[in-house]
Amino acid sequence: MENLDQKQFEALVVEGLDALDDEIVDGLENVVFVTEDRPEDGSLNVLGLYNGVAITSRGQYGYGELPDRIVLYREPLLAMCPTLDDLKRQINITLIHEIGHYYGIDDKHLHELGWA
Repeated sequence: MENLDQKQFEALVVEGLDALDDEIVDGLENVVFVTEDRPEDGSLNVLGLYNGVAITSRGQYGYGELPDRIVLYREPLLAMCPTLDDLKRQINITLIHEIGHYYGIDDKHLHELGWA
């Protein structure tokens, strides 16, 4: 599935975000979702990244804070997904996984829940 350009990939991510249950996204505050080709180290084994402070670890937080970021990496996701349906499914899993980190859920628990 290596023939999707950045714009097409972003459209799939937006579609995936729109399809998420309200209970997952309603609590999100000051979070931006972005897509990048690869992680900084160039690897293909990281599908997404949450960059921020989980709401369970925040002290004083409010106006003027930089937004948390959730990044989905296009090339690693394309490399692991042979079909468009597989890609959409993996985008969904990756979105939920990274949003889980925003809510303070660690990798072990996300794996137990089937979102890793």
